[in-house]
Amino acid sequence: MKELGGTPVIVRTYEATVATNLFDEVYVVTDSDIIYNVITAQGGKAIMSKKEHECGSDRIAEAVENMDIDIVVNVQGDEPFTNREVLEQVLEVFKGEDADKIDLASLMVRINDWDEINDPNTVKVIVDKNNFAQYFSRSPIPYQRDKQVEVPYYKHKGIYAFRKQAILDFYKLPMGTLEAAEKIECIRYLEYGKNIKMAETTILGVEIDTPEDLEKAERLLSNKTAN
Repeated sequence: MKELGGTPVIVRTYEATVATNLFDEVYVVTDSDIIYNVITAQGGKAIMSKKEHECGSDRIAEAVENMDIDIVVNVQGDEPFTNREVLEQVLEVFKGEDADKIDLASLMVRINDWDEINDPNTVKVIVDKNNFAQYFSRSPIPYQRDKQVEVPYYKHKGIYAFRKQAILDFYKLPMGTLEAAEKIECIRYLEYGKNIKMAETTILGVEIDTPEDLEKAERLLSNKTAN
């Protein structure tokens, strides 16, 4: 609900997602009266959760359970610079040769700044040769014991595309110890053998988790407006 350029971040994220014209419907799913009211007051669509949930995926699963849909895309509420190119990239994954093996897709971006690599607010991901996620962590992964070996570090971006059945399965599965320890919900999929395909993007944007992130977002918005 913090304002970015005079508009709440959640409203900017919703409007940016609608503006992509990629989706039949866009909803904000929330347990907050404040968020629900600010979205609907702007003419947007919101769904109020009926139960308390541990994470966003559980909340979305409840909301879409009775919807006639195939793919569900989750854009985190702190992603006000979401754009069509990024969302198309994650949806394109389901058109590849290995689409039948994919339960959900997400995005990663290469990072080189050691402060960011070591920042626990930055979730890192490692993938196999086919870009299927092997693990997510708030710690730097992989640990570079041999400094002579050059390894890439990837930041996980908070955009997911789920097959409906995958998110419903997630909803019914108990949280495992790795997810509980790291507080990263997509680890639950890995703990239960689901396949997460990662697409690499070069678009960074700003995920607003801290006051410092909000300052970065204000600078980015000012530059976009000036251009």
